[in-house]
Amino acid sequence: MSALNRSLAFKLTLAFLFVSLTGIALVAFLASRITAVEFGNYITEQNQTLLAEQLADYYAANGGWGGVQQLMPRMLGRHMMGMGAAAAGRNPYAITDAQGVAVLPGGGLRIAERIPLALAQTGAPVVVNGTVVGYVVEPGEAEQQQLRAFFAQRVNLAILLAAVGAVGVSLLLAGVLSRSLTRPLHELTHATHQMAQGDLSQQVPVRSEDELGQLAASFNQMSAQLARSQTLRRQMTADIAHDLRTPLSIILGHAEALRDGVLPANHSTLEIIYDEARRLNRLIDDLRTLSLAEGGELKLVLRPVSPHALLERAYSAHLPQAHERQIVLTLAANPQLPLVQADPDRMAQVLDNLVSNALRFTPANGRVTLAARVQDHGVLFLVQDSGPGLSPDALAHAFDRFYRGDAARQRQPDGGSGLGLAIVKSLVEAQHGRVWAENQPDQGASFYVLLPIT
Repeated sequence: MSALNRSLAFKLTLAFLFVSLTGIALVAFLASRITAVEFGNYITEQNQTLLAEQLADYYAANGGWGGVQQLMPRMLGRHMMGMGAAAAGRNPYAITDAQGVAVLPGGGLRIAERIPLALAQTGAPVVVNGTVVGYVVEPGEAEQQQLRAFFAQRVNLAILLAAVGAVGVSLLLAGVLSRSLTRPLHELTHATHQMAQGDLSQQVPVRSEDELGQLAASFNQMSAQLARSQTLRRQMTADIAHDLRTPLSIILGHAEALRDGVLPANHSTLEIIYDEARRLNRLIDDLRTLSLAEGGELKLVLRPVSPHALLERAYSAHLPQAHERQIVLTLAANPQLPLVQADPDRMAQVLDNLVSNALRFTPANGRVTLAARVQDHGVLFLVQDSGPGLSPDALAHAFDRFYRGDAARQRQPDGGSGLGLAIVKSLVEAQHGRVWAENQPDQGASFYVLLPIT
């Protein structure tokens, strides 16, 4: 089914078109029936009038009705509209005198038979010199009047039934349409009220593929994202509290021990307190950097930068740590790579986080590789380790704040704040780049950063 057939506008147009066509069809049917009846009446009246004029001439010329019966077939055969009965030898009309006595039989009316004057006067009058001398009436006029009255009742009833039917169809269609429109809206309204009360797990059924269905699907996606954001926020709060509590507990414990004389005030004790204070300061700096980057308030100085120079800086900074951990750190990048548009200091922070992360999870005698190449109108930076790699869940959430992945890749005691990859993502996107992680078969995890070429 095409998008047009699924759209709400198409459904509304189709509904209104159906109601309009139904009304037009009913009006056309009734108009056709009534026109046919009225046209028949018009033919009858015209024939009666024309015959009355001829009879008036005959009456004036002959001074009465004598011999009219012999002349009648010729009168009926000339200038009469729709006189099939006359052509077949049957007289469709009767002639009465001024008192309603038949002077010419027709249909069920016999010669010299009297009919009520009022009934005779319903026919066409025969006027001679201003005086009515007779009437041209239809055979069985009384019955015809009753039939006309009955037909009029039937027509009125048909009009009424048609109107009721049209209203019924319109109401039924309006009910179905309004229900199809209001039901998902009521469900959305109820769900939003529940969300306003704090229940972010609301989901509404997607009943169609039109705009309302798309709205319901978007609402479900929004609700799921809000619920996940709330879960992440709570987890982040708990993780921040945990990361703050640990160094604070160490600092307070050592301070109390120094105050009570349990520990000596020597260099070793003060070094522990200093290291934990630095850890607290690093956590606060990371939170501030992440907040500024995600809020679009981080000041960047973008300029052309050599990718090789960025990688060489990160390589030199982490080479001693790699030697200490007995890890082979290698650099594989062409010095002639095109320049990228980046902030050198922020890119140094990005690469520092990625390389530190790779060294942390790479075992002794392992390997960490720094590389870069041209790809997709940009330069692709690579930091690859030979550690245990990432699980599918860890790959999906690697850049979330405080996300704790597999046990094999959880933060080590000497690890960072747990915000490193989240900061990497925010800083790279602030420089109009992309970052993602992949697993390489038998090679551990690979982190990619793609920056635009100047």
